[in-house]
Amino acid sequence: MNTLSYKTVSANKNTVNKEWIVVDAEGEILGRLASEIAKVIRGKHKPSFTPHVDCGDNVIVINADKIKLTGNKLGDKVYVRYTGYPGGQRFVSPKELLAKHPERIIEKAVRGMLPKNRLGRQLFKNLFVYAGTEHKHEAQNPKPVKF
Repeated sequence: MNTLSYKTVSANKNTVNKEWIVVDAEGEILGRLASEIAKVIRGKHKPSFTPHVDCGDNVIVINADKIKLTGNKLGDKVYVRYTGYPGGQRFVSPKELLAKHPERIIEKAVRGMLPKNRLGRQLFKNLFVYAGTEHKHEAQNPKPVKF
């Protein structure tokens, strides 16, 4: 039996094959779309997945302003942040966030599904979210993907 053929191959940043994909968020449900995007950014869909390496793809999300939330989440859900000052806790609903910065809803959902460490911060830089149909990554020849 040839034991050399059974060696586990561990990817590193030089051997990883990163691709660019475009996802249209129009009419998609936020959490379901975000979990698929997080999976692709992390690289879990690839057979060469290595947990400690950025082996995922770069994801471009368009039409972020047309995302859907189920139930009463549009008005009832609350995003909380803290300014760092006493009494500085700030609350915002998805409805307000969608009106001002529609990209941030998808960014917050995906960021919460990535690891909370150096690798997670590095992986988050592979996500590009745009409110309209236009994006500035045409030179990378991204391929459209439907989840």
